[in-house]
Amino acid sequence: MPSRPQSRSEVGSLVLLLPLLFVAAAAKAADDAGLKAGVFSPPRAAPEFSLRGSDGTELKLGRYRGKVVILGFGFSSCTDVCPVTLATLAQAHKKLGAEAGELQVVYITVDPERDDAQRLRDYLAGFDKTFIGGTGTAEQLAAVRNEYGIAATRRAAGQSYAFDHSSYTYLIDRGGGLRALMSYGQGADDYVHDVGLLLKQ
Repeated sequence: MPSRPQSRSEVGSLVLLLPLLFVAAAAKAADDAGLKAGVFSPPRAAPEFSLRGSDGTELKLGRYRGKVVILGFGFSSCTDVCPVTLATLAQAHKKLGAEAGELQVVYITVDPERDDAQRLRDYLAGFDKTFIGGTGTAEQLAAVRNEYGIAATRRAAGQSYAFDHSSYTYLIDRGGGLRALMSYGQGADDYVHDVGLLLKQ
């Protein structure tokens, strides 16, 4: 498969990720676990957070214990990467069929100025009404990004602004363990495969 040029968001992400040994471990092939995504070996506990959920309640990772969680980061005004990722996740969720209820997609904004809970709710509902968004203060969101090794750089875009940000997603198992990292561009079938494996564990 031909390689594609790295975006500024991906280059920034790589710079941030290099010092993080747990992410470096995730970059290796998932031969032992059978996952399509890069695995964390050994797995570590996914960092907890407390944000405002798009459903109007407190959003904590622990509330989804017992389900597999796909955790991503983005913003509702994104015109390229975020819609592709969310459309892929919506397709994967649909393909899971009867197991779809055992998966929760959580999408945390990098744009607290524009993405309040209601805006996130409306945005995510355009892909799948079960998806939950997370927002908070700039400081809260920066702390969560730091825990997960997520880069987000604001840049001018005409009269407005946009973000270059990390485009991968995390797979978190039923017990709250950070199990794998799925790169941008991997398809719905890869998510279905990996979620299915984690649901059996």
